[in-house]
Amino acid sequence: MMQRISWKMQAGTWVLVVGAAAALYVRHPLQTVDAATAATRASNVSWTTYGGSNSDDQYSALKQINRTNAKDLKQVWFYPAGNNGFRYGSNPLVIDGVMYVYGKNNTVVALDATTGKEIWTYDTHNPRLISHRGMTYWESRDRSDRRILFSMNNFLHAIDARTGKDIQSFGKDGAVDLRQGLGREPSTMRQIQSNTPGRVFENLYITGAATGEEYESPPGDLRAFDVVTGKLVWQFHTIPHPGEMGYDTWPKDAYKYVGGTNNWGEFSIDEKRGIVYFPLGSPTYDFYGADRHGMNLFSDCLLALDARTGKYIWHFQTTHHDLWDYDLMTGPKLMTIKHDGKMVDVVVQAGKNGFVYVFDRTNGKPIWPIEERPVPKSDVPGEQSWPTQPFPIHIPPFARQKFTPDMVNPYISDPKEREEIREQIKAARQEGIFTPPSLATTMETPGNNGGANWGSASIDPATNTYYVVSKDAPSLLHLAPKPPKREIPGSPETKGMVVYLQNCQTCHGADRKGQPPAIPSLQGVMDRVGGDRVRNAVQNGMAPMPAFPDLDNADIDHLLAYLKSPEKANLPADVLARIMAPPKEAAEKLGPGGTRYWTGYGYMNSKEGLSAISPPWSTLTAYDMNKGEIKWQIPLGEVTELAEKGIRNTGSYWPRGGAVVTAGGLIIVGTRSDSKIHIYDKDTGKQITELKVAGGPEGIPTLYEVNGRQYIAMSARANSDRRVGDQPTANAKSGDPADQKQGYYVFALPERDVAKK
Repeated sequence: MMQRISWKMQAGTWVLVVGAAAALYVRHPLQTVDAATAATRASNVSWTTYGGSNSDDQYSALKQINRTNAKDLKQVWFYPAGNNGFRYGSNPLVIDGVMYVYGKNNTVVALDATTGKEIWTYDTHNPRLISHRGMTYWESRDRSDRRILFSMNNFLHAIDARTGKDIQSFGKDGAVDLRQGLGREPSTMRQIQSNTPGRVFENLYITGAATGEEYESPPGDLRAFDVVTGKLVWQFHTIPHPGEMGYDTWPKDAYKYVGGTNNWGEFSIDEKRGIVYFPLGSPTYDFYGADRHGMNLFSDCLLALDARTGKYIWHFQTTHHDLWDYDLMTGPKLMTIKHDGKMVDVVVQAGKNGFVYVFDRTNGKPIWPIEERPVPKSDVPGEQSWPTQPFPIHIPPFARQKFTPDMVNPYISDPKEREEIREQIKAARQEGIFTPPSLATTMETPGNNGGANWGSASIDPATNTYYVVSKDAPSLLHLAPKPPKREIPGSPETKGMVVYLQNCQTCHGADRKGQPPAIPSLQGVMDRVGGDRVRNAVQNGMAPMPAFPDLDNADIDHLLAYLKSPEKANLPADVLARIMAPPKEAAEKLGPGGTRYWTGYGYMNSKEGLSAISPPWSTLTAYDMNKGEIKWQIPLGEVTELAEKGIRNTGSYWPRGGAVVTAGGLIIVGTRSDSKIHIYDKDTGKQITELKVAGGPEGIPTLYEVNGRQYIAMSARANSDRRVGDQPTANAKSGDPADQKQGYYVFALPERDVAKK
């Protein structure tokens, strides 16, 4: 039994806590340190891993493109990726002048990074589920073995980076089944792979999981696989098993039925120390926890593990017994700051709740005070909300944490609708940021899809500045008993209507109109995108929509029939009422097998698709991390339709991804609601220029240099010139003009200007 040290707040004081390990690990004799790649990463001049480096800096040391010449940037090539459905936001890799991306039908493609010309294409033969935010590169010390690793359909694949051929010796026939070894029946797992690529450390491929946080979701164990053989090297139970640290923060045997508690966003590695930092998400179910009384470690924790063994080092939990879906998923940033007259290695973590947390990298001790404060109590039957929550008391938040009637968006055109929103706000329970969801309506601000999300943070190591891309997206939550599955009489369309009402209407509405642009309309969805894509979204999720693991193939068949022909559904109102009502025995029982409460995500949008809250809807905030103070904050981007009316400085609506900072003095970030890549001065936040593209930029930019010329690459969705009320996803089928908008846009200075350097 291993012992380990952590810091814990008790009665307002930080004390050392010693506990037993929650890791299963195996030592492996192979330690192939890819020194060449490590040296390249250290210089930050190419892009060999997601986010630019294992420390996830989102920083480039390239200087050719700078404050004085960024206005001269021109698009030099575009590679169309086709309409790959609901998922995008890929961060391309560039090694030795070769760019690795996802192409049409989710193929893996190697391109000439100077021209976009295809070198090879790997056909996945199944375009449904792939780790769409990027892939991972590894090479052996002598570079004789070079690999691209990516996840697809819950399998980890390895292919030769030079040829695009399967590496048959990896796992079984070139793939590893990620559903194995999680203590659940593999066939019941709709999704386990993370959409964010894993990281390579020495001979290990380290990865999290995107399990979702719905009822029946699997657990989000952290794992490391041998990059050569595919064998499991270590595994950490994020929901502890008996005898492991944190087991007593859950009900007995919770690990058998609770899921989530997963790393579905980024993570970072301190390569010098061999420490990996995982920000973890919420447990199942997101908004109700009567079957998981307790603090629930390691949900909502920043967790530090030994990268070689998976041994526990320290943790800090930012939300106890999460009832708000306040996942941590933004990549932890590794910085060295000046604090109390000394240089201190720290890790900085931003949250959905708008807070920034800063810890000593080695032991998890907060750099500035974090105070446990009393928070409101839940009034939901069976729920036991945690009585206190941690509040950083020095670093100011980067997002708004309340929504009052005087903050209603003045650009909503209908005065009556504005007044209706004000009345909703007045009627909602709102007693601070940690007001628990209720059977009445509860206000949640910044919202469960607000604050900092994946890709949101970046750093400037030269000035110790920390940057956060954030959005304000308040939610109205309203818990209700979830109807159980029952035998349903009638036609496929009728059965599908009940499936829809029991699972989909809380977000998409009984009329299927959704809440564009955050939640798409499902009216006519079968004609727009086709049944395969709808099935894929239901089975595997499409952020922010979760997967629905309790729906079997027959349920989904019926749902598709209803969405295709809703007019054919026919069920008497009294029969429907009985089907939708929870059974009396379940309503009286708590915990597993008893009452299940649920709610939609509650996004607050106008009928036109505008946010209910006043702008700015997204911001870019710069922190001086030597002081823990905000240097400046600006609206990030805009909305095309409003800008055309002269309404600016609104911020983009629902940006996805983040920025890259450069030694040339720039911050580069894309926003899809205005189809622009914005370039700001990193010291002042003043916009230097903007690059207009045909698609909607999403993800993290890639910066690289080939033959003395610097490039900027950015992925984009098919939507362009986003209008209020537009769908947030591509609606075109393969072969339509939108195919030529979704892909990779690459920019550089004119060659004559490069030659002068």
